[in-house]
Amino acid sequence: MQTVASQTSGTPASRKVRLGPREVLVDRRADGVVYLRSPHQLGHYPAKMTERLDYWADQAPTRIFLAERDSSGGWRKLTYAQTRDAVRRIGEALIHRRLSPERPIVILSGNDIEHALLGLAANYIGVPYAPISPGYSLMSRDFGRLRYIIDLLTPGLVFAADGDKFFRSIEAVISPDVETVVTRNPIVGRKTTLFEQLQATQASSAVDLAHAQVSPDTIAKFLFTSGSTAAPKAVINTQRMWCSNQEMIRNVFAYFQDEPPILIDWAPWHHTGGGNHDFGIALYNGGSFYIDDGKPTPEAIELSVRNLREVSPTWYFNVPKGFETLLPYLRADSQLREVFFRQLKVLFYAGAGMPQHVYEEIETLAVATCGERIPFLTSLGATETAPLSIARTWESDKAGNVGLPAPGIELKLVPLGGKLEACIRGPNVMPGYWRAPELTARAFDAEGFYRMGDAVRFADPDEPAMGLLFDGRLGEDFKLTTGTWVNVGPLRVKIIEHFAPYVRDVVIVGRDRDSIAALIFPNFSACHHLAPDRSSDAAPATLIADPRLRAEFADRLQTLSQQSTGSSNHVSRILLLEEPPSIDLGEITDKGAVSQKVVLNHRAALVEELYTASPSSRVIVATAHARPPQQMTGQ
Repeated sequence: MQTVASQTSGTPASRKVRLGPREVLVDRRADGVVYLRSPHQLGHYPAKMTERLDYWADQAPTRIFLAERDSSGGWRKLTYAQTRDAVRRIGEALIHRRLSPERPIVILSGNDIEHALLGLAANYIGVPYAPISPGYSLMSRDFGRLRYIIDLLTPGLVFAADGDKFFRSIEAVISPDVETVVTRNPIVGRKTTLFEQLQATQASSAVDLAHAQVSPDTIAKFLFTSGSTAAPKAVINTQRMWCSNQEMIRNVFAYFQDEPPILIDWAPWHHTGGGNHDFGIALYNGGSFYIDDGKPTPEAIELSVRNLREVSPTWYFNVPKGFETLLPYLRADSQLREVFFRQLKVLFYAGAGMPQHVYEEIETLAVATCGERIPFLTSLGATETAPLSIARTWESDKAGNVGLPAPGIELKLVPLGGKLEACIRGPNVMPGYWRAPELTARAFDAEGFYRMGDAVRFADPDEPAMGLLFDGRLGEDFKLTTGTWVNVGPLRVKIIEHFAPYVRDVVIVGRDRDSIAALIFPNFSACHHLAPDRSSDAAPATLIADPRLRAEFADRLQTLSQQSTGSSNHVSRILLLEEPPSIDLGEITDKGAVSQKVVLNHRAALVEELYTASPSSRVIVATAHARPPQQMTGQ
């Protein structure tokens, strides 16, 4: 076990926090396959997550478990005892509805207390539930993905917080004979039940009997993959997966054993990072979970800032874009910084590569505020692994270092296309995809390892304990006509960082071409600063045609070109996109990730425009003298 509190000459000390050991056993085979595992055994974990609810309701009945903003702006709070009472009551109501894995509960709306109670009640009596991205109901025009999910799951009950808000999607997709539960605004003409009616039910011994029958193999929930390369897959999440993974997390972040964590968190519960990892951290360790009603977007970040001025977390998660969006507020607001860093033990990011400048500035602000560095840690996992599998428990000057396998994990690194694919085996790995045996078979290798599709490499091949670096998604990489491999993940991060803050995302182009180009999704709010005299509601086409904006992008493309070391990372042309990525077309997932493959398919004409011998005026081209020598190797 390690305690981070180191200090070298001229370097501020890190805040003292107990973390898991930094050790790994390595077995290298003659065929290039490498096996890694922790030398430490995974500790005991319960048969079902609701055992932890019962435990904390007995041991700390008055401790706050759940909190969210109410209509007056104050905090609505539930203790562990109140939560268990509500869960048992709702569980009694659910028992009488003959729900099952073939007739599960589907939750259409986002994070709130009712969502949490319904999910826990389903778990308590052994009924699966499936939280679905609200975007499939509220942002979609044709409800295609939602219809696919409903047809796959065949739900017996559907929940949406607001009947009015979800009326269109429910009417379009949900059969009239399926019961709909709402917190408010019942849907006229449909079989609709108010949530308060479920909670008003008196619990009986039937709840205890149902709870006793829940086993480690009982399905807790169905979580859907992002659908970035195909239709979303329903990942079966068992009680064993969730409980074992939380014990892994408790081993990795050992300070959870010393103090109940305090979280304020926006991460959506239809995603494994929010619904399994973060929510589970609070429940498993007797912590307090404050539901952040904001998001890391320009439109909603101020809600998060308001909450962070009032709640001092001991653990704080965000995606890299979220930290970047929060940065201007931390810079400008000393009160926010003081509250934010006051009790914080760990900053944690996942979901994408962290731009180095964001990583470094957060550290600088922490030191300026509290005189200490806050460990900035990360992990690597998947919806199929519940999710944490590899975690970094030490500070690193490289944001892309994802660490080492957690106790209980077997990690297999398989040479593939010049990279090492990460494959995982352990109690946290899914049994398969729901009603998709062929997809399940393809997801595992002959030894039963789940193939993540992520590539990693050793930070130092001679010192495995230095950790593993994320090396991109294998399915995104491609070769140029020269035979040169292009590693899309690292290049994408490099471009976003180089053009910051004017770029929201990038799609890398160049498969079977002579050179790399890129389609750019601009950050229009930031781009307005380059043309301040234009109206804030100016059409995107007008803004990206502004000579000042184009000059800035041309200058940055030129300097990026001059920094390139060869054709594998030399971007020759870019094109700024007027239209944002479409959720209906699958260009952007419910988690906000842009699908490279889908964008390229749907915008093929723009790709051709990029490579036209005499490019249009919309294409920005790096000047010829900046082009580096071509790399002729195949790797």
